[in-house]
Amino acid sequence: MADMGSFREAVTAWAAGGPGEPVYELSGQLSVRTAVLLEGPSDVAAVGALAASRGRDLETEGICVLSMGGAMSVGRFTGLLGPPGLGLRLAGLCDEAEYPFYARGLERAGAPRQGFFVCAADLEDELIRALGAARVEELVDAEGDLRALQTFLNQPAQRGRTPQQQLRRFLGTRKGRKIRYGRVLVEALGPDQVPAPLDGLLAGL
Repeated sequence: MADMGSFREAVTAWAAGGPGEPVYELSGQLSVRTAVLLEGPSDVAAVGALAASRGRDLETEGICVLSMGGAMSVGRFTGLLGPPGLGLRLAGLCDEAEYPFYARGLERAGAPRQGFFVCAADLEDELIRALGAARVEELVDAEGDLRALQTFLNQPAQRGRTPQQQLRRFLGTRKGRKIRYGRVLVEALGPDQVPAPLDGLLAGL
């Protein structure tokens, strides 16, 4: 049975040079109307967690949230899914340093920039600042990663960095950790703590 997971897989294959016919077919079956373009799976986890906390089922709403596998792929995805291709409405998050890639990709695709929101460093940085380093350390402890964090903080390379910078680096030191904490950090946010880029994205969908 067709579902949004099948659509995401078909889009990823299309972006890698595969056929586009399955994407068009699934798009019609699922009534897909919006593609949310994110850099990686940790961003997908965070957006999904916030949507769930607000009682929204994005897939039922015809919204596909997908990872592009890096900011450098944005031109390819906007061309395939935006006005030149499937004609979906596009939205997403990007890091401040990667915004020029997004701007060029959207311009070439003839797609508006409205719906795209910029994180100061990246989404993990936004979430850590929103919660505060002390609260994030509590969550790391609750997840059973406190010893790993303490070992990481004892490394010479971490001296001189702020607690926020250290935590951001820590989340990226093990495969899968950023994805897990993308969900954990969002679920710990209070209603008034949601970072503006993430809040703006979901509110606009």
